[in-house]
Amino acid sequence: MLKQEIDATNKGTYDFLYLPCNVARKRNFGYAFVNFSDVGFAITFAEKFIGKRWNRFNSDKRCSLSYANIQGKVALIEKYRNSTVMQQDESCRPKLFYTSGPRIGQEEPFPIPVTMLMLF
Repeated sequence: MLKQEIDATNKGTYDFLYLPCNVARKRNFGYAFVNFSDVGFAITFAEKFIGKRWNRFNSDKRCSLSYANIQGKVALIEKYRNSTVMQQDESCRPKLFYTSGPRIGQEEPFPIPVTMLMLF
């Protein structure tokens, strides 16, 4: 649902989305990480969502935006590809998305863990 909400105004403008979850409770923690492929897309997102409630969610929380310590698709892949979070239910894993070409906005496969590469 979060992806659908973001895609209403920003489809194809982000290449990484991660909604951390409490797997045991099957609930998210109320925040997400989004990596926009260009700073202009982050500004468009901010203008549309900052300070507003999420229409699709039964919550009084309002959207806020902050700068992340890890920036860029490559750095985010390196952070998460070997993480135990990639062993959780697929709905709780970070997702990658195409930002150009005919598959724009569709999910892109996450690279396999480095440890798996060593086995081949």
